[in-house]
Amino acid sequence: MTPPTDTSAATPATTGPGDHRVVPTVGPVVAPDLHLMTYNVRRRMPQVLGTRHALADRWSTRLPALRLLLEAERPSVLGTQEALPDQSAQLTDALGSDYASVGTGRDRDRGGERVELHVDTTRLRIVRHEALWLSATPTVPGSRSYGNMIPRTAVHAELDDLATGARLHVVVTHFDHLSARSRRHSAVQLRTFTDALDGPVVVMGDFNAGVGSPAHRELTRGRLVDSREVADERLDPGWGSYSNYGPPRTGGRRLDWLLVDAGAHVDRAGVGGVRPGGVAPSDHDPVHAVVRWSIGRAEPRPAEQRAAAQRPAEHRPEES
Repeated sequence: MTPPTDTSAATPATTGPGDHRVVPTVGPVVAPDLHLMTYNVRRRMPQVLGTRHALADRWSTRLPALRLLLEAERPSVLGTQEALPDQSAQLTDALGSDYASVGTGRDRDRGGERVELHVDTTRLRIVRHEALWLSATPTVPGSRSYGNMIPRTAVHAELDDLATGARLHVVVTHFDHLSARSRRHSAVQLRTFTDALDGPVVVMGDFNAGVGSPAHRELTRGRLVDSREVADERLDPGWGSYSNYGPPRTGGRRLDWLLVDAGAHVDRAGVGGVRPGGVAPSDHDPVHAVVRWSIGRAEPRPAEQRAAAQRPAEHRPEES
């Protein structure tokens, strides 16, 4: 692996109001590479005009910019956090018919804020998926055990790479924002879960903790590594992933991580600072990685095998 590239001159890709041209941080990739992306899209909140960033926080303002961002990036796998059910439907519409989505709301009735995976079905097929609550009873919806006041979840999907024949596992999650104890216990739970999986593994999400925190150390003390730290090329000059609608800030905290197993080759990774039309689509910025694994078939599958593999996987209505 070559030494990481220092992109200290990197600046956010910003266009003016009404300008629909978006320069992606990564954009579409070709096999065997996969474009992985995690994004806290910020739940729609009641409008309080007297609060700081109230206008920037409006979902009606942010949604058009988010659409433009997703149209430009076209990730192979997108993990999202915080979307309410109506926002989830709008995200699905923005991505288009080539994407399939699985996820769950965090509450007992599976409502509320959702953690989701959106998968490009022209490249990947969802073999199976499941929702986990970050608690001592992970199959009980709405369960809490670690000191967090609200339920926290993760969604796991096993994916079939239609181009290479490989199988990989992707987990998306959203850790608690208040309890460090909850974050540490959640990290132990997810590390134990992913250690038992066969094949390539990706863990992505908003962890509400910085690099070097107990949660980060726990998750990366086994098979997982932080994609930005091992990438051949870093896509940012050290930006944090929480910008609060301002420009990306060098030296800011990376609360959002994209972790991969140590067998992955990470070509590029980092925080994206795209601002379509000068608008930040969320108070967080997305984290990207371009990754490949040297396993599976080197050649694409014959057309008839690809067609068979693209048939819909068994659906679990209670988890989507």
